[in-house]
Amino acid sequence: MSNTQKAFHEKLSQCLCPPGDGVFTVNTAKERKDALRTKLYGQTDNVDVLWKESLETLADSEHKAVILGISSDCGGGILRGANWGPLFLRSTLIDQQPQARAFDLGDVRVIPHLLHDKYLNDATITNCQKALYADENSEYHVSPLSITEDVCDGFYANYPDKGIFGIGGDHSISYPLTKAYLKAKRDAGKRTAIIHFDAHTDLLVERLGIDLCFGSWCTHILEYLPSPRNLIQFGIRSSGKPKEHWESTFGVKQHWAHEILERGAQAVADEVIAQLKADNIDELYVSFDIDALDESFASATGTPEAGGLTPQHALDILVAIADEFPITGADMMEIAPFTDSSLIGQTSSETTLREGAKISAFLINAINK
Repeated sequence: MSNTQKAFHEKLSQCLCPPGDGVFTVNTAKERKDALRTKLYGQTDNVDVLWKESLETLADSEHKAVILGISSDCGGGILRGANWGPLFLRSTLIDQQPQARAFDLGDVRVIPHLLHDKYLNDATITNCQKALYADENSEYHVSPLSITEDVCDGFYANYPDKGIFGIGGDHSISYPLTKAYLKAKRDAGKRTAIIHFDAHTDLLVERLGIDLCFGSWCTHILEYLPSPRNLIQFGIRSSGKPKEHWESTFGVKQHWAHEILERGAQAVADEVIAQLKADNIDELYVSFDIDALDESFASATGTPEAGGLTPQHALDILVAIADEFPITGADMMEIAPFTDSSLIGQTSSETTLREGAKISAFLINAINK
C-alpha cells in the first residue's frame, strides 16, 4: 500500500464508522443495528475492529461498487427522518436483494446539528474536532457534507476504477457525492452526465438563506458538468414554476412525470439516449430521490407526492440507459423509514424500502459491471 493510500485509510478510520452506526444514539434502534452487524460480520461485539480490518481489503475487493452511508437530514426541511435510511436500506438489500454485492465502506460520522463546515465559526469547528477525533487541532472536517466530499475526493484519487453508491439521508448529500465524482471524471478526461430522479427540481439558488440543501444541490453542481444540459431530470411534478422556466434559466433537461406516464418510459429513454450520444457522454451518475416514485410506492419520505412514476417506469428508463452507457456512480436518497405520511403505519415503510432496494440493487449491479 502506498503512503497516499495509507493516509487515506487512516482518514477513513477516523471520519467514518461501521455500517449502520452513522446515527449517533445510545439505545435507539439498538436491535436493528445489532441485526445489521450480525448480517455483515456474524457478531455484534468488536464490530469496530472488524470494520477497520475490512477497510484494508478495499483494494483487493472483487466489487467495483462501494457503499457509503451518510446519515444526515440537517439539509432537509419538511418531514425529517431520512437519517435512518442507510441503516434500514442496507438491511433490506441484504434480505431482499442478496445478489447486489458491494464493498461497504461504512458511514460518515455525523454530528446531526451540522451541515457544512463553511457555516461554522472556528470555535465550533475546534469543539467538534475535539468531540469527533479527540483532537482540537485535527485536520479533518466535522460536518457531513464536508466530510463526504473529502472522503470521496480521496476515494476517487486512490481507487479510480471503483464507484460509490451513496445512501442518504436528505438530498443535500448528493452535492458532495456528485461534486467529487464530477471533478474526478473531468480530471480523467471523461465526459459525464447526471441522471436525476425526483418529484422536485432541486434547482433553488438557496432556501431560507442556505445555499446547500435538499432543494438547491443541483444548482451548485452544474458548473462541474460538461454542460448544464447534462443534468437530466425525471419525474418532476411538484414545482411552483413550469418546465420552461427551469430549462431556460438553468439549461438543464427535464422529463416531467406526466410526460413519462403519457409517452411511456421507452420513448423518453430513447430521447435521452440520443441526447447523451450527441453530447459524447462517456459515463453516468444516477441520483435517485425516492419521491420520484408515486406516493403509493414511496410514502416513507419527507415529501411524498401523488402523480409520480411507478418503480417499473424508473427501472425501464434505467435499464435502457444502462444498456448504452456505463453507470459508474449513484445514490439513493430521502428514504425515511419512521416517517408515516400515509397513515398506514409500518406497511408504508416496508413498501418504500422494498421499492428503494429494488432500484438500489440495479444501480449497485450497474456500477459493478
